[in-house]
Amino acid sequence: MPAPQSQPQPQPLRLYDSWWTVAAGALLACLALAGCLWVSLHVRADEALHTGALFVHLASLALGFGAVLAADWFGLLWVTRRIPLADALGAAGRLHVPIWAGLAGLLASGAFLHPDPASPLTRAKLVMVVVLTLNGLQAGLLTRRLAQHSPAPPGRGLLAWGAGTALVSQVCWWGSVAIGFYNSRH
Repeated sequence: MPAPQSQPQPQPLRLYDSWWTVAAGALLACLALAGCLWVSLHVRADEALHTGALFVHLASLALGFGAVLAADWFGLLWVTRRIPLADALGAAGRLHVPIWAGLAGLLASGAFLHPDPASPLTRAKLVMVVVLTLNGLQAGLLTRRLAQHSPAPPGRGLLAWGAGTALVSQVCWWGSVAIGFYNSRH
């Protein structure tokens, strides 16, 4: 009697499966950002909550931005041919959780730090955070595409996509840090 053939199990839908799943993630992320903005406009934190939120904000900055800098460092090591692409992608892939945890902590704690939505600098920072979030989502899809091409070297299109992603990431992170520092001093 022949053994019964098992049907292949359907794969669960993952965030970086397609542009559609990334777009759905982007919609959910924008809703979360809007929720944090709503909280910041409607909830006034007392001194203790403000102090705790400031600590969480700084710790989240260290976690998220530190992980971004590490991921970009591995990308630079690959570009300078010091490590193989697979190693750079593996390291960057392992840093996604601390990057997203740091960004989530920044958003949640930032809602209690009394941001001034009328300030042009605060608005610029909010735009940078939205761009940073959307850039991070599409970066996951980029990482997946690069992994599909490994060990063959990626084409110019993927290289340009990667360079643009890294540039947008750095501009938004550093810009947000600079605006946050400036706003805390004034």
